[in-house]
Amino acid sequence: MRSIPAAKFRQQCLTLLDDLGPEGLVITRNGRAVARLVPIRGPHADLIGVLRGRLRIRGDVRSTRIGEGPRR
Repeated sequence: MRSIPAAKFRQQCLTLLDDLGPEGLVITRNGRAVARLVPIRGPHADLIGVLRGRLRIRGDVRSTRIGEGPRR
């Protein structure tokens, strides 16, 4: 897997994204790996967004209480 310093990644970000291979890219800072950038083309990439429009949220999704609807 290829690695690149964070400063160089910042300068060339869009070009690197266009040329990103299946193995990805390791981003380093001061010689230490801080992030790994990998393409989303994995075996589960086709699942992203598959349930859009098929689920309905009932109740208050921000509540920590089970089974309670929105408070008024």
